[in-house]
Amino acid sequence: MNSNIPVVLTIAGSDSGGGAGIQADLRTLAFHCVHGASALTCVTAQNTLAVNRVDALPPEAVVAQLEAVVGDIGVQAVKTGMLLNAEIMQVVSNSLRSLDLRPLVVDPVMVSRSGDRLIDHQAVETLQQELIPQATVVTPNRYEAELLTGVEINSIENMKEAAETLKWQSGVQAVLIKGGGMTGELRGVDVLLDDREITVLETECIDTSNTHGTGCTLSAAIAANLATGHSVSDAVRQAKNYVTAALKWSLDIGQGTGPVGHFFPLCLN
Repeated sequence: MNSNIPVVLTIAGSDSGGGAGIQADLRTLAFHCVHGASALTCVTAQNTLAVNRVDALPPEAVVAQLEAVVGDIGVQAVKTGMLLNAEIMQVVSNSLRSLDLRPLVVDPVMVSRSGDRLIDHQAVETLQQELIPQATVVTPNRYEAELLTGVEINSIENMKEAAETLKWQSGVQAVLIKGGGMTGELRGVDVLLDDREITVLETECIDTSNTHGTGCTLSAAIAANLATGHSVSDAVRQAKNYVTAALKWSLDIGQGTGPVGHFFPLCLN
């Protein structure tokens, strides 16, 4: 069943601080004029300073949410974010395959942009073997790409090598290596491998410490653009431009790292 309005389903965790996860995804989808539906995988107690607690939902509860949305509303695109553990990853992967849900944007959420590991070894294996091969686009950051491919990334050439390696290993349609964790002139420079073409994507580098939720926001924007009929290349380029603008209007809230400004045009009025 399909809706007259494009629907994007996000399968991810809740951020109590409102800067990332489901909250960031739904704001991004609303800005792009698509309807956002959600399947929660975990609930976090976090703010701009730290993640204080994470509680996983039962895998069957995650699947029940997903099936409820698909069975009634229908979806035109799906994105995954924090899936937390191998059990949830496996049931989500099984459901995506059985329901043939595409296009699919996979944000691996394995390692933070500061290099902190977020999931265990078993979950990484499940992600590599079960979920990523189904993706239309996978969007690892620098450290996630290193973990997935074994390629040490310190340059554009390294990013290109990692993209080619990940595509060859998994069969994913397109790979976007994000450069938010890079330094100097490479900060914020991304590499997109779509089919056999590699493109280096550069936009204005925004000098702000309020970057919480950029990965979630980017992948949600890509999914929204795919749902509205854009090609992978156009979807990624437009999403990157959106995140750049949202960084310009990032929110200086809390005592730590604030979120990007998802509804930045409203600030112009």
